[in-house]
Amino acid sequence: MKLFFSLILFTFIYTATRAQTYTLDHYIELAQNNSPLLKDLKNQVAASRIDSLRLRAGLKPQVNLNSGGYYAPVISGYGYSGAITNVQTFNALLGVNKQFIGKQHLSSQLAAIDLQRDSIINSGAVSAQDLKKTVTGQYITAYGSLQQVNFNRDIVKLLTQEEGLLKNLTRTNVYKQSEYLAFLVTLKQQQLQLTQAQLQYKNDYATLNYVVGVVDTVTVDLGEPTIEPTIRPDAANSIFFRQFKADSLRLVNTRSLIDYSYRPKINVFADGGYNTDFTGQAYKNFGTSFGFSISMPIYDGGQRNLQYKRLKLQEETRLNYKSFFNSQYLQQIALLNQQINENNNLINQIKEQIKYAESLIKVDTKLLQTGDVKIADLILAVNSYYSITNLLTQTTVAKLQLINQLNYWNK
Repeated sequence: MKLFFSLILFTFIYTATRAQTYTLDHYIELAQNNSPLLKDLKNQVAASRIDSLRLRAGLKPQVNLNSGGYYAPVISGYGYSGAITNVQTFNALLGVNKQFIGKQHLSSQLAAIDLQRDSIINSGAVSAQDLKKTVTGQYITAYGSLQQVNFNRDIVKLLTQEEGLLKNLTRTNVYKQSEYLAFLVTLKQQQLQLTQAQLQYKNDYATLNYVVGVVDTVTVDLGEPTIEPTIRPDAANSIFFRQFKADSLRLVNTRSLIDYSYRPKINVFADGGYNTDFTGQAYKNFGTSFGFSISMPIYDGGQRNLQYKRLKLQEETRLNYKSFFNSQYLQQIALLNQQINENNNLINQIKEQIKYAESLIKVDTKLLQTGDVKIADLILAVNSYYSITNLLTQTTVAKLQLINQLNYWNK
């Protein structure tokens, strides 16, 4: 009785596993959750926010507690000169220091951090798009292999059903033994192709799991990928053009930081505590001091203009890269749209041929029951149907891969 229930439980689990179907969105989500690169970029964004807080914190009064002691003994008249060393000193001081910069200068420094963060965010968007393209491409490949398995299984099922009928007709001398053997060879070939297709699907499915970072040896069916061409955004809103805009803003901000580095810098400081050399009334050596410092560059040998020239060269380089990338981008989009349209036309033609091939097989299988069709003609019809349907699968997969590439750029 226990064995009976165990068998039922095993059958249920096996059936549920075989019936389970995963979608493309499932694998994309897994890949994004498992990607160490996306996690790293996310942490870099968080770190840049901390940098902004650290910059603001550094401009607040900085308080330090400093203490030090010194003793230079003079033994029997031998030792350092007391007039220089004071023999012994001790201090314990609480110091306060604050640097003053203008609001615009602070805004430029914060803007530099913000621009860096925006660049990291955009890099994350591009990396996520790269990952999505890779996962989608492998998913389409695996789904195409699964479709090949299903088609081969249908062909084998059809030929297996007809094999029993043909065997009986051969025994009654309606068909020759050689014709039956030719049909049997075709059936065995289709069974081998089915096994090969199953192995290919297992390999493609395992590769999909590898890409998304999942350790799983169980093979399940994949749902049909619902992929439609997306609308291309304006170049200014595309993640592939944002970096050029960010680089332009970064160069402008860098010029501002250069200008601010040539403005006066003011620093004030103060301290208070105990500082003595123990030569007088040490208990009275509690006190305080304060002061300020101002620094302003007068002449640096023309470095400022040289930095301006360097920024100008970087801007020219940026414009050259942007112009070249824009040309490639538009050409790539146009080429992909053209190839998708051509594949759609080809798919429509293939579907028309499949209708004729299916009709021919139906007629031949009916005639087979009465012995009014040659086995060679039936084999030829099956092979023709197999070739045309295989071409449809390949063309459909190619179309989905083209849409995947197009959607990659339309972000």
